[in-house]
Amino acid sequence: MRQLVRTAPAALPAVLRTPLAMSAALATAVLVALGILHFRDSGLTGIDAVLLPSIDGVRPPWRYVALVFDFGGEPVGSVILIALLSGVCWLLRQVRTAVLTVAGVVVTVAVTTVLKPVVGRTIHGEFLSYPSGHTAMATALALVIGLLLTERMGLGRTAGVALALGLALVAGVAMGWAEVALGAHYPTDALGGFCAALAAVPGTAWMLDRVADRL
Repeated sequence: MRQLVRTAPAALPAVLRTPLAMSAALATAVLVALGILHFRDSGLTGIDAVLLPSIDGVRPPWRYVALVFDFGGEPVGSVILIALLSGVCWLLRQVRTAVLTVAGVVVTVAVTTVLKPVVGRTIHGEFLSYPSGHTAMATALALVIGLLLTERMGLGRTAGVALALGLALVAGVAMGWAEVALGAHYPTDALGGFCAALAAVPGTAWMLDRVADRL
């Protein structure tokens, strides 16, 4: 098992290390800035005041679409998605990526869970909302898929970055829209969740590779 982990392809492809480190630093800055901006503040201001009225309270059939996305971020749905992606990675002998699928989501969700009571932003007067854990989870899984495909397809830096960040953006926007549409989060909560995943997953992948190389 140790040999299998050591010889497995990197969880963080070499061509993506520098650009994803830069995007992680930027995402961390945005995550912190939004947290400071909305510290103990549940008012509807700025971009939230512009976007929320046009998204919140979506009606069928789009409400059903939002509920499907939302289920993917719930405990049962997320476990199913994580298990499927991790299983595919094992079948492809991408052992490190299989581990990253679990570790990356765990670290990302841990970040959002810790930040919620620290920031103290609420929605509907009682539910902690910043940052969105559902959006963070979806973005993290999509980013892992991007890393996997970059490695499997042997993509260069430009194509790899475009693929990884493109998938993360699509997943983040889709889940973020669903959470706002269902009244569970403000738009900036979703942005914070997106940034949490971009900040956590590359660092987790890098650390995983470091540990695996030393086994």
